[in-house]
Amino acid sequence: MTDETATVTPRQSLSVVIPMYNERDNAEPMVSRVHEGMAGYPGPWELILVDDGSSDGTARRLLEVAAGHGGHVRVVRLRRNFGQTAAMQAGIDAARGEFIATLDGDLQNDPADIPRMVEELQQRDLDLLVGWRKARQDKLLRRIPSRIANWLIGRTTGVRIHDYGCSLKVYRSHVIREVTLYGEMHRFIPAWVAAVTPPDRIGETAVHHNARTAGQSKYGISRTFRVIIDLLSVIFFMRFRARPAHFFGAIGLIFGVIGGLMLADLAWVKFVLGQDIGNRPLLLVGIVCVIASFQFLTTGILAELLARTYFESSDKRSYLVAIDETTQPATAWKQASDGTDASSQSG
Repeated sequence: MTDETATVTPRQSLSVVIPMYNERDNAEPMVSRVHEGMAGYPGPWELILVDDGSSDGTARRLLEVAAGHGGHVRVVRLRRNFGQTAAMQAGIDAARGEFIATLDGDLQNDPADIPRMVEELQQRDLDLLVGWRKARQDKLLRRIPSRIANWLIGRTTGVRIHDYGCSLKVYRSHVIREVTLYGEMHRFIPAWVAAVTPPDRIGETAVHHNARTAGQSKYGISRTFRVIIDLLSVIFFMRFRARPAHFFGAIGLIFGVIGGLMLADLAWVKFVLGQDIGNRPLLLVGIVCVIASFQFLTTGILAELLARTYFESSDKRSYLVAIDETTQPATAWKQASDGTDASSQSG
């Protein structure tokens, strides 16, 4: 077997996932660009096109284009518009490759970057390689919210990359399958992946970026506000999913200490100094803080019960194993020092 033949193995199989919504005019050029960019890929690959409930005939056009290229081009049609994150998850669920690459369907990402990114992912021994659009071809009103979002996400999650919003990413399939995408989590994929793999196994690389030539952008300045709201969920689930009582309990203790100090000061004024405190706003604020403290503490206990019920009633664990070195044959036991069989002593 030649070296060239040996490189074409299922271990290098790649699934290219492209979610599309109202991109009818980009359907045929997108598929053609993918085939041009993947012409030199050394392993088997497939293209999965996900129609996210388009209303402009995108699904019909995708089916026509796929029929002209062969069985390696597959179309997944969603019943209605579920959003980019759900469409991306549908494509990942349908993928069969060892590696999975995702990119947008608006032709702004360059599919020719994918083979290089897969090779770089393996050379750098990464689980996720994120594209970095160093020379973005978007309008200023789209770049501003993106930069704000990148700064906020990096600051709060600790995953320092330049471009969270770039959809061009390459994953090891067994890693991304540990993350279930929903809502609008596609903006935070590197942060969610960091919850199942070390941050040093997440890297970035510069990629090409093209101006949109057809269709209409689905992003705007309002995206920044949605990012801020989603960011709170990311922080909570990354740090406190298995211990929510620590999150709510910490807030409750802060309110309790503040309220307690207020009431203690008022008690001193009332019982030692003999002054009237009935008309002081501090009394009401202190009482509210104490009540809020009890509410947060009890919410933390209830959340802890729900978390334990979730982990105990499902196959989910509070940990993920990278390499399991405990799966040895049943005979691999340390024998007793006197030479007798350890298994016989167990009876």
